[in-house]
Amino acid sequence: MKGPLTIDFESSWQEGMHDWHGNMPERMKDDSLEEAFWRQSIERKVIRQTDAHAEQIFEIIQSYISCEDEVLEIGPGWGNYTFPMQAIAKKVTCVDSSEAVLDYLKMCLEDTQNVRYIHAKWEDAQVEEHDIVVGVNCFYRMYYMLDALKKMNAVAKKRAIIGMTTGPIQPHYEVLNKRFGYDIKYPRRDYIQIVNMLYQLGIFADCQMLPLERTYHYETKEQLITAQSKKILSDQFDRLHVEQSLEPFVLEDEGGFHYTHNFYAAIISWKPVREVSHDNMEFTRHAKTFANL
Repeated sequence: MKGPLTIDFESSWQEGMHDWHGNMPERMKDDSLEEAFWRQSIERKVIRQTDAHAEQIFEIIQSYISCEDEVLEIGPGWGNYTFPMQAIAKKVTCVDSSEAVLDYLKMCLEDTQNVRYIHAKWEDAQVEEHDIVVGVNCFYRMYYMLDALKKMNAVAKKRAIIGMTTGPIQPHYEVLNKRFGYDIKYPRRDYIQIVNMLYQLGIFADCQMLPLERTYHYETKEQLITAQSKKILSDQFDRLHVEQSLEPFVLEDEGGFHYTHNFYAAIISWKPVREVSHDNMEFTRHAKTFANL
């Protein structure tokens, strides 16, 4: 029987990047598609609009940051954590592979003097040490996660922090699976793989689970059913089954249909370890490039 240090959690992470037919999605490989995604997403945003649940996540993150700290943020996106961090930290460095993201942040923070921007993938970025290194929901395109984690550990002086929203899946999908027999696209990558990879590196990280809530709003039942059937693996399904599975969880009023989903954020953090370990680990790095996956 394999012990915990001989399980290849990085391979599990990599397998989870593939779609349900075993193929690597084009957006995972094609930087231009990723750039287009962010440009389109930002065009739909109200200036400085952030996600409501980010405030609760930041309450935990900010407990590690002082006004004297220089913070490096990986994958800032539309600024959920950039905006509040720059208000309390001495300096914030944003590293992102999307030019659209960095242009948006520059526009929002044009009068701010303590933020700088690096246009690069985290894997390739040339960065110096910072007091705090933070990345929230930014690892979805990172194939070699052990290297990404080692780099975080290497450039953090005081603390490295990872945030990742996680399950449970919306409850009507459980009904669709158990009552109606549909195969569901359950998540195949999660925070626990990151915790275990850190453990394999000899890093004993803290992990705090933060309960969160989000309510989805739809004007029509058609919009509700369309949006909340996307995780059914087959394109062939009975819409009545979806409607029946949603019924116990949806509130209808004059404003439309409202679906509240309870989920979590995992906040993983650790003090940097100067000599990470590969003891008892056996990893095989296949001789192929990411673009050929």
